Amino acid sequence: MAFDKRLLEVLACPVCKGKLVLADNNTQLVCRFDRLAFDIKDGIPVLIESHATALTLDEVDGTR
Repeated sequence: MAFDKRLLEVLACPVCKGKLVLADNNTQLVCRFDRLAFDIKDGIPVLIESHATALTLDEVDGTR
C-alpha cells in the first residue's frame, strides 16, 4: 500500500506541530525543524517520537 501524498496537507510533526515532508525515498516523513524522520509502514506513517530516527543536517538537506 502506497502512502497517499494528500495526507501531507493535514499531518503535522508530533513534536513541534510543524510541516512534514516526504523523503526522497518515499519511505519516511521528515520534520526539518526537529531533524526527525518518521517511518511509513504499509502506507501508514508512524508518528511516534520514540520511534523516530534522528537526522544530521546533511541528511535533512537531502530531503525535498
